Amino acid sequence: MNVGIESSWKTELTEAFEKPYFKTLADYVRAAYRNGTIYPVPKNIFRAFDLSPFAHTKVVILGQDPYHGPGQADGLAFSVPLGIALPPSLRNIFVELQADLGNPVPASGSLEGWAKQGVLLLNATLTVEAHKAGSHQNQGWELFTDAVIEAISSRKQHVVFILWGSYAGKKERLIDAQQHLILKSAHPSPLSAHRGFFQSRPFSKANAYLLATDQTPIAW
Repeated sequence: MNVGIESSWKTELTEAFEKPYFKTLADYVRAAYRNGTIYPVPKNIFRAFDLSPFAHTKVVILGQDPYHGPGQADGLAFSVPLGIALPPSLRNIFVELQADLGNPVPASGSLEGWAKQGVLLLNATLTVEAHKAGSHQNQGWELFTDAVIEAISSRKQHVVFILWGSYAGKKERLIDAQQHLILKSAHPSPLSAHRGFFQSRPFSKANAYLLATDQTPIAW
């Protein structure tokens, strides 16, 4: 199947794109866009991959599914476009970033700058119906994004996987902990951030590991 995704990812994920489930998924997603309001806009479905090619990816932050409010989803997990108010989880991410590294809380919620440095901001489900969180779960996206995680784990070395919350934490089973760093904590949501997300210091820990493995740290 010809999928509009960055060329190195297209090569790495060729087997996934040829699986029967992916054709079924593609048909489902096309029909959803024809018949309703779906986020993100089609050109941004694979934006996380376009901004962080396979060879450049050195950190993976895993989300669950895109924001489902108007104008919020930009194809990057936890990120919102310029001019959009910070969602609560993203605000808490920035609070922890400030506590961890001393960075001021950004005025913009766009995480494009992280992505361009090799941070794959990957949602487990890449599309969602407007105002219906989780509406495109269990349609095949999770099989695809599991294949992405497995490809990174098996074909790269010394990648930092940041898993926030119980949903992301379950993906630990797909990752070779001998070859990569796994950072798990509570989710940054206001419902759980005080139960282990705050003071978890993922940003400094990620950079320390990157430096220790002769990689360039992320300018968070």
